Amino acid sequence: MPYFVYMLLSKHKGRFISYVGYSNNLEKRLSLHNSSKGAKFTKGKKWTVIYRKKYLNKSSAMKDEYKLKKDYKLRNKIKKKFIKK
Repeated sequence: MPYFVYMLLSKHKGRFISYVGYSNNLEKRLSLHNSSKGAKFTKGKKWTVIYRKKYLNKSSAMKDEYKLKKDYKLRNKIKKKFIKK
């Protein structure tokens, strides 16, 4: 079963914020985030997927999710690409 590492973007109080997670059903997970039933941090905001990467197993996805969560330089680089569009 494939897994995805994803990054979401939302505008909140005049600035852009991001959220990183992993899931085996990205569409369902995004729906949960946008309906305030996802992670506590994402409640009450409208989210857009700006990055996704597919993995063959959960272990690989979890490892890369952790790395992306901690790598703020990479997260900002991804955000800037999307914000300029």
